[in-house]
Amino acid sequence: MSSPAVGLVLASTSSARKAVLEGAGVPFEAQRSGVDEDATKARLLATGATPRQVAQALADEKALAVSQGRPELVLGADQTLELGGRLYDKAETLDDARARLRALRGRPHQLHSAVAVASEGKVIWRETVSASLTMRDFTDGFIEAYLAAEGDAALGSVGCYRLEGMGVQLFSKIEGDYFTILGLPLMGLLALLRERGVVGA
Repeated sequence: MSSPAVGLVLASTSSARKAVLEGAGVPFEAQRSGVDEDATKARLLATGATPRQVAQALADEKALAVSQGRPELVLGADQTLELGGRLYDKAETLDDARARLRALRGRPHQLHSAVAVASEGKVIWRETVSASLTMRDFTDGFIEAYLAAEGDAALGSVGCYRLEGMGVQLFSKIEGDYFTILGLPLMGLLALLRERGVVGA
């Protein structure tokens, strides 16, 4: 039996999301969405949107931006970090990462990972999945060793960690789906892609 034709466009150039799809054997092409995420977040937060709602709205917007006039399914995704009801963006410097890790230390936070699939300018499916992660009460010395080992890679995620790397040592408890934590919840998405013939049934 021949493989399904590529019928999915990832509205992102995120290496982590591309790796998740590639690892799952999903054929796709990637295209930058061009969405101004900072402007969208600011607008949504000004209207009282929650971090979970912000993630879904951004996923929708990315999928819609790329799907205009395209017959393929377009996948948009976004992830937000919520701590004490507040949304946090990615740290820009290692000093910011150090402060972020100190803020998260010993406390639970939530990751909200949203996906949206659009076709020809309309969202046809969406889902938001959340995970709760609790960091242990690590020492300042561990933070320094961790940031020295990770370097700028720590700036690639909003929580300044990669569970597939040394970041897993930061945690005492993790509740949630692994792919949700990586920023691309897969189970519902794969069911849709099977239904649409993008992957084999």
